[in-house]
Amino acid sequence: MTRPLIGLTTYREQARWGVWDQPADLLPTAYARAVEDAGGVPVLLPPTTPYDEAATAAVARLDGLLISGGADVGPQQYGDDPHERTVSWREDRDAWELALLDAADAAGLPVLGVCRGMQVMAVHAGGRLDQHVPDLVGHDRHNPQPGVFGATEVATAEGSRLAALVGPSLTVQCHHHQSVRDHPGFTAVAWSGDGLLEAMEADGERLCVAVQWHPEMAADAGLFRALVEAATATG
Repeated sequence: MTRPLIGLTTYREQARWGVWDQPADLLPTAYARAVEDAGGVPVLLPPTTPYDEAATAAVARLDGLLISGGADVGPQQYGDDPHERTVSWREDRDAWELALLDAADAAGLPVLGVCRGMQVMAVHAGGRLDQHVPDLVGHDRHNPQPGVFGATEVATAEGSRLAALVGPSLTVQCHHHQSVRDHPGFTAVAWSGDGLLEAMEADGERLCVAVQWHPEMAADAGLFRALVEAATATG
């Protein structure tokens, strides 16, 4: 059986390695390893112009799509002014990932959103974000400090696709200071103990699930297996 190709969206950042210090297209290795361990072949997708044309071409060759974590989504994408803590959004990545989601919808491609990916998927559907989670919950445990994940207890909705994949509850690894406020076309399917939305999924046979946490960092690999299995079925 041919292993499915899973597209992973990437950062475009100034980076240092060896003797080099220059712009690079990159993604933490944990994403690719999680896809590989689930039986897929990871393919990195850096922002590529013209976005709509390039997204259509990429999706035509892919079997599944993962919208990965990263910087804040630009608030202009959902009609808000920036919060003082909303910084360093990447207009190229926003445009690229929104175009990829357009193409994935048109092709019926399985999609998994991770952290920022969940937020992009909500905005793509016409939703909005809360730009600074501590304003809502009164603490910073979802984003404890730079480069550190916060362990968060999450409960899933009974009967949801997500619950079938990861169980009724689990401890997840979070690193986000924004969250989804509105999610048209998606059903809320997981929450942390402080009431914050932690996952959403679309109805229907197509896999279209997004989580606010980082499943590539912990034991909730059922999400990657589900993406690869759905990609195998549609590939």
